[in-house]
Amino acid sequence: MSFRPSASSASGGIAFAWRERDPSAGLGMTNKNMPKVILDKELIEKFLTRGVEAVYPSVDALREKLMSGERLRVYQGFDPTGKYLHVGHAMGIRALRILQQLGHEVIFLVGDYTARVGDPDKESVRKMLTAKEIEENLQGWKEQAAQLIDFEGDNPVRFKRNYEWLAQLKLDELIKLMSHMTVQQMLERDMFERRLEEGNPIGLHEFIYPLLQGYDGVALDVDMEIGGADQTFNMLTGRELSRVYSGKEKFIRANKMMDAPDGRTMSKTKGNGINLGDSSEDMYGKAMSYSDDHIAMGLELLTDVPLEAIKEIQSEISKGVNPMNYKKMMAFEIVKTIRGEEEAVKAQRSFEATVQNKEVPADIPVLKIKAGNHRLTDLLVESGLAPSKSEAGRLIAGGGVKVDGQKIDDKDAEVAVADKEILIQKGKRGFVKIRS
Repeated sequence: MSFRPSASSASGGIAFAWRERDPSAGLGMTNKNMPKVILDKELIEKFLTRGVEAVYPSVDALREKLMSGERLRVYQGFDPTGKYLHVGHAMGIRALRILQQLGHEVIFLVGDYTARVGDPDKESVRKMLTAKEIEENLQGWKEQAAQLIDFEGDNPVRFKRNYEWLAQLKLDELIKLMSHMTVQQMLERDMFERRLEEGNPIGLHEFIYPLLQGYDGVALDVDMEIGGADQTFNMLTGRELSRVYSGKEKFIRANKMMDAPDGRTMSKTKGNGINLGDSSEDMYGKAMSYSDDHIAMGLELLTDVPLEAIKEIQSEISKGVNPMNYKKMMAFEIVKTIRGEEEAVKAQRSFEATVQNKEVPADIPVLKIKAGNHRLTDLLVESGLAPSKSEAGRLIAGGGVKVDGQKIDDKDAEVAVADKEILIQKGKRGFVKIRS
């Protein structure tokens, strides 16, 4: 993906209240008690290298900035298009945590306004979300993120929502914003190129999304943005807007990407990732369902296992050593990173009992519903075994669901619910009992 700044990019722009930078704003502190920037070379190198796809303008330039002692304002944005953050987001959140430890000002930005437009998809126009859907998705997000970063303490991460400024944009301001990008530049984005080749429509509103995301950085007056490598186009757009509106350099750290266990892109809307709201047992089990060639990547991106040790593991696997123990190590370390060692031990024991030894758990949850016939897809969603009816249908059609030990492959199947408990099993680890 190439990005050519618009030839018309010139100084000047929208006047707005958020341009005034106050380093202590929202933190309840004065310059005297502002957190001190820590020049920890080891942590800085970890931030610059681990799980990093690219740094703009360069790794060396960002290293120099981080070693300067200047307190930076950094953010990552997350659109609430689903109910759960997943480990793909955890990569960026863990990077934010390093900067928080170093004393920098960190912002966890919820894209509650950009989610209405939707980041363009590779295949089709996204469904525009309503304000109600966004608020429902957002419930619990802060608690999920708080497993990895600190919203309290001496240097708390700020929790912001971009509705605050994007909803205030007037038409003339939006036109001014759009004047800094050309149609040709937008069409360079790989997903737009792909849709044009396949004859799939592109909505005009989708061109606005990179500009709105870029404007977030301007409104927050940040020094750096973190995001997945799939967000590089949007982040570079924001970098150009920071030059135009603020006359400043904005650094970008693009994170490496990791697929979901099912081989597809990890997605909030698909619900196919290792979610930060999952139980520890589900996190472990999903990690174990990765193919063997994902072990090294999972260890690098989602754990603190030393990179040298990961290289040794790769070497051992390439020599033909059974990868099972290394995969269990990866799953254990992922759960440990998010939930702590005690939960990781519990999750590993559960996996060994239910999957490796094929035992049925003793503490299966019971869902009580009205007696009568119910669609199996509805029961899977109501019990939490599937995030949506479409995903439930996919699981059933793929042979991943059993009712009282019998595999069901008809996604239209119904289950007769009475006062006798019925055991529903999803895959090897998901169990629920249903009764009236």
